[in-house]
Amino acid sequence: QTCALPILPLYDLGDVHRITAGAIGEPGERVFFLQIDADAASYAITVEKQQVLLLGQSIRELLATVGRETRDVYDAERLALRLPVDPLWRAGRLSIGYDEPRDRFVLEVEELVRVDEDDEPIGPEEPDLVRLLASRELMLALARYGEEVASKGRPICEYCGNPKDVDGHVCPAMNGHAKDH
Repeated sequence: QTCALPILPLYDLGDVHRITAGAIGEPGERVFFLQIDADAASYAITVEKQQVLLLGQSIRELLATVGRETRDVYDAERLALRLPVDPLWRAGRLSIGYDEPRDRFVLEVEELVRVDEDDEPIGPEEPDLVRLLASRELMLALARYGEEVASKGRPICEYCGNPKDVDGHVCPAMNGHAKDH
């Protein structure tokens, strides 16, 4: 028996020549984005800081399994967000993999589907999806730059992974009992 996967509206960007993660705003009020250049077009997607950090971690973990040397092409100036940033939508699920025959990372970013109190979707019934291919070098640069941008904000709690506020942090991992642990 086969299981039908949902067919999502798709932006299939193919092999991109630039992908970065950046933030706009002051720490505690920053908005994070993925910005992607493919052919003559540029795309932006709003993401969470934790998504940027997890994406970077996933990239590094996949690179460790590839077994190929990856050149470091990190260039902070080239990776800075280009303004204005006009996002398509807010990201929900991010999926990353490695296509060995093509020697390319595959990244899929699915639009966030908001739900009401009855778990009914608010907004589009079918979320959009961006799929892209990128070289190991571009993805390593994305991981490094994303981590750098994220580190300039509020510190992350080592127990729950949430950002700590200037006036303290009530940690859900500590059942709210520990403030500023």
